[in-house]
Amino acid sequence: MDHEVPALLVRVGHAPHNHGALGVVRSLGRAGVPVYAMVEDPLTPAAVSRHLAGRFVVPTTGRESPDALVSTLLTIGEAIGRPAVAVPTDDEAAVLLAEQAGPLKERFLLPPVPPALPRTLTSKMGLHRLCAEAGVPTPRACAPAGRAELVAACRDMGYPVVLKNLEAYTRLAAPVVGHTTTVADEAELLALVGSAEEPSVLVQEYIPPPEAEDWITHLYRGPDGTPLVLFTGFKVRSWPVRSGATCRAWSWPNTRLAALAERLCREIGYCGLADLDWRFDRRDGRYKLVDFNPRTGAQFRLFASRHGVDVVRALYMHLTGQRVPEGGQLHGRMFVVGQLDVLSATIGALQERRLPTAVLPRPGMERAWLSADDPLPAVAEAARFGAMAARRVTRPLRQRISASRPAAVPARAGGPPDATPASASAASGSAASGSATPASSPRR
Repeated sequence: MDHEVPALLVRVGHAPHNHGALGVVRSLGRAGVPVYAMVEDPLTPAAVSRHLAGRFVVPTTGRESPDALVSTLLTIGEAIGRPAVAVPTDDEAAVLLAEQAGPLKERFLLPPVPPALPRTLTSKMGLHRLCAEAGVPTPRACAPAGRAELVAACRDMGYPVVLKNLEAYTRLAAPVVGHTTTVADEAELLALVGSAEEPSVLVQEYIPPPEAEDWITHLYRGPDGTPLVLFTGFKVRSWPVRSGATCRAWSWPNTRLAALAERLCREIGYCGLADLDWRFDRRDGRYKLVDFNPRTGAQFRLFASRHGVDVVRALYMHLTGQRVPEGGQLHGRMFVVGQLDVLSATIGALQERRLPTAVLPRPGMERAWLSADDPLPAVAEAARFGAMAARRVTRPLRQRISASRPAAVPARAGGPPDATPASASAASGSAASGSATPASSPRR
């Protein structure tokens, strides 16, 4: 594989634990590609990878204007110094790259995705409508217009129900749930929604675990409609249990599912990277699409062809004018996200009162963090995850200590001046109005 053209990992929002970003760096970096990355801080797992050519510390929230994000990307592109392949690792980045492809093509190589399509696909109700038009099954779903309609919809669908944040970007600015969430009853629903009168949320039919299997499809599709690579796999576990991101999966052949994914992409005219989540419903024998992510999936390194081509390498080769070699999928590979898989296996076993399955390492297992040729990201993730776990475990104690402290005594008139509300507001406004200028820190 020719590797002269650089690549940039593009992300929007705060997600330092995204192992898919590290996967992009390792996959292209091991092939000799100069890989650059947008990172939250210099010590994220992706930022300390030995396969990274340079990092740009750009803390984003998803609340920035498209113009500001485009300006940041163009500044990064100028710093790289030559056109680079842009690889989106989250929905917001995929939407941005598609909708702003015009100005971004000055510095980046992009697949010709229809500009409005990624936003529709990342909208949970938009995806539901597209699938209905294409004849692809999905679980029953609705997007209530307000609080009263949400309560009525959940009663009509019957508890438990599944709740998802409705749109890209709004899930960062005003999330109703932290992730895909199963809601057991109306009391739990009202606690989640809080006082919001117009929660941006999708209500989806719950398919009971005994009646379901979780499957995934990863693909890269060329502009002429040809699937250059298409892989299928079986999801063993997820975190949170049975409703979240993949933490253990098998690469497994499923020709029926592959044909369904290809038909959907053809019907909607999609090209580029895609990560599709399916649920097989044993009650009616149908695969039902639950998510379509128009970007690389976090577990994409589960899949490779016999020539070692994954979806990110296929994207890179296609956009740099190289032929993507034909070759079938390697089956039997396993991907695991260590600490999350341990949690999922333990809690799932306790809930179901059984011993956990598929917990031992296997030959050829692809690990999200641990790698003999790139050890520092695993160390960085262990430190971050440990700190996060410690904060959550000690949160009740810290809250009790805070509540037991005496209230601060107001300063008397004529006493020493503190920061006034006006000066504090001015300082806050100054920080908020600063431009998001990337700081380049190349690592060779």
